Amino acid sequence: GSLGRVTRRLAASGFSRRPSLWTCSATHAKDAHFERGLRAFFEYRDLGIKAATQGRAAHVIRAAAGTEFASQPHLHRTELQLVYVLKGWIEFEYEGQGRVRLEAGSCVHQPPGIRHREIGHSDDVEVLEIVLPADFATEEVASVDG
Repeated sequence: GSLGRVTRRLAASGFSRRPSLWTCSATHAKDAHFERGLRAFFEYRDLGIKAATQGRAAHVIRAAAGTEFASQPHLHRTELQLVYVLKGWIEFEYEGQGRVRLEAGSCVHQPPGIRHREIGHSDDVEVLEIVLPADFATEEVASVDG
């Protein structure tokens, strides 16, 4: 059937459903530890995905209390970046898209190298970010529109 054809194509392309170097990883909210990271106005919770998948990453990001927000136009050198809003809201400006406001339950795929900037977020914002690779480069740019 068609599932068999897809499986054979994936196998022929080198795709592995479970690469041998990947490990199972589970983390729990009760043990969560947030720390400052890329942006000073956010705190980041490592979900253990980077270590379990040899360099892919998933983490929860939340607003850091008592910090001043400032965002410059920038881009990320990624292969994949997805943001899913768990709580609150966050607003971005994207190259070629304009303003995009995301609220709880909203999801955005940020294509590799898209110019963007954060416009603002709620004090209680929490997002799940999935990004490849975990250690990606960020470059400031003159404007969102290039």
